[in-house]
Amino acid sequence: MKRPEVLAPAGSMETLRAALRSGADAVYIGGKRFSARSSASNFDDEEIAEAARLCHLYGAKLDLAVNTVISDGEADEFCSFIKYAASAGVDAFIVQDWGCAELIRRCVPNAVLHASTQMSVHTAAGARMLAELGYARVVPARELDRGTIKKICDENIETEIFVHGALCMSVSGQCYMSAVMGSRSANRGCCGQACRLPFSAVGKKERAALSLKDLSLIPRAAELAEIGVNSLKIEGRMKRPEYVASAVNELCGALSGKAPDMQLLRGIFSRSGFTDGYFTGKRQDMFGVREKNDVTAAQTLIPQIHQLYRSERPVHSVDFHVIMRNGEPLTITASCGEISVTVSGDVPSPALNRPTDPEAVAKQLSKLGDTVFSPGNITADIDDGLFVPAGKLNELRRELADKLSGLVIHNNTPAYTVTGYVPELAAASLREAPGRLPLRVHCRTKEQAVTAARFAEYAAVPEKLIDESLLNAVPAEKIIVLPPRFVTDEDKLTERLSALKESGLSRLLCHTPDHIALGRELGFRLHGSFTLNVYNSFSAEYLRGLGLEDCIVSVESTVNQINAISTGLPLGAVIYGRLPLMLTRNCPVRNEVGCENCTGQLIDRTGRKLSIACSKEYVEILNPDCLCMTDRLGEFRNIAFGTLLLNDEDAEQTVAALSGEKPSGSITRGLYYRGI
Repeated sequence: MKRPEVLAPAGSMETLRAALRSGADAVYIGGKRFSARSSASNFDDEEIAEAARLCHLYGAKLDLAVNTVISDGEADEFCSFIKYAASAGVDAFIVQDWGCAELIRRCVPNAVLHASTQMSVHTAAGARMLAELGYARVVPARELDRGTIKKICDENIETEIFVHGALCMSVSGQCYMSAVMGSRSANRGCCGQACRLPFSAVGKKERAALSLKDLSLIPRAAELAEIGVNSLKIEGRMKRPEYVASAVNELCGALSGKAPDMQLLRGIFSRSGFTDGYFTGKRQDMFGVREKNDVTAAQTLIPQIHQLYRSERPVHSVDFHVIMRNGEPLTITASCGEISVTVSGDVPSPALNRPTDPEAVAKQLSKLGDTVFSPGNITADIDDGLFVPAGKLNELRRELADKLSGLVIHNNTPAYTVTGYVPELAAASLREAPGRLPLRVHCRTKEQAVTAARFAEYAAVPEKLIDESLLNAVPAEKIIVLPPRFVTDEDKLTERLSALKESGLSRLLCHTPDHIALGRELGFRLHGSFTLNVYNSFSAEYLRGLGLEDCIVSVESTVNQINAISTGLPLGAVIYGRLPLMLTRNCPVRNEVGCENCTGQLIDRTGRKLSIACSKEYVEILNPDCLCMTDRLGEFRNIAFGTLLLNDEDAEQTVAALSGEKPSGSITRGLYYRGI
């Protein structure tokens, strides 16, 4: 059984050093832009190069997070950054955006791509497709249980699992709360952590109903190794060096069979202790907040953690061979694995008192001090009666260490092909305005589906609602199958979709890479959801190449951005409905009051009420205000259809929405004008 990689976060050079000195096998960082943790200090260009050198000196990897979605206007800068990062020697790029991945390939054809957890991969099928598309590694959704992780590990792609740190309430990549509430998009690296604010199912002012405990699977490190996980990832690019050092140290110890000190880790940072997350499938006792006791404990423990990373950690053993002959310059050869270097000094002088013997040479060469090297075998071929000052031996030792360091770094630095690619986009093909726009309706009830099918181009219907009675009421060619947004049982869903395909249904809405993969395997005609977060022309074009017939653009786009997208893929836009702010595997209402007392809503600190759309395996937290753009369709010049997201509308309200009537109550224009 191969030992998994210990992957540490770093938001600064100090934290990176702490991670490496504490035992990390790899470190992931972000640059000043295009990183999903823009609030961290992050690394400028010079620091990225220095981080790569330091990691490679340790024999560690450096992964660069470029895991935000980008706009077309940022493509030039993004490509320049990727080319620089490749030349600086980063080992892999962590990506969310389909378009970013394609741009990286064009700039650096042999770049190593890791699929970020924000891609929302839930299944082995999704992981398998990414492997076929050239990704080296997948970071699946954090909400998966042991069995699902094991299935993904069995695919021909490396698997990276979060094992320690903060848990988002929402499935990563599927949270729009911060964007809608404060124009700070998580998918753009600017999450405002609205989930840590007060929310309650019954209006309790201090209740943090959307705040989860921190995750820790460190006690299960050996189990993760056993099922085939390749990389154990610590969350925390915004955390202190002491946090990273302690987590790395305890994780390394756990992989060596030592029981981790969970009290220490809790004292350094936690939210009411830890949870094993979704790994066991129980999803119980997962909520927590940062408490006063947590803060006090950290202040006491932090000083002792400094001992873990005060000095360099020896990771390379060096053998020395000394030749000291009468009348010839002193030579010393140092060997580190397959690397060997030789330096020469002065001609030894005759000894006036005590001559330099092998023991004296070994004593000086062993003083590798604050370096990444430790002494191995030291041999010497020394003539009698010669003398070399200890200071000269020390100088040669330092010279050898410097030369070895350079060669170690060089040997561990990847060699890339960097092209001269410059992104180019044709002008968007705008339709005439005004004009009647085809409409599609995402339904939650049979009544909505039957009503919508009479007026809309397509009714997208949850697969669990599709039965003989519905197919008798709605023509199969009018139905787009809506799979669950979170896949908890891949085999069951595959069997169900296969049966629906055989019954005559041919269209599938794809929320995630998993649905694209399953749809391709089963022969469905594929339609992309806004949850694929298409925010630029490059993503749209890439998805067209994967076989999608059309796709709804990101709900975080502005009207002007949508109108500027250049693609051969027909685009849609959400024009009506309560936007799902979060997709979460935990029900905050059930946690607070129980299913039997369900209020069906959350109340925020201002008194606004957020509806909860519940399924058995996940819930969607909906925006209090209804998005309505039905009176401004003429402003969308680059879309082929409009999409309505229904929640609890009855038949009459469904007809009204399709007719362009504004809903009762407060409405919003979403982010179509204010942007993110």
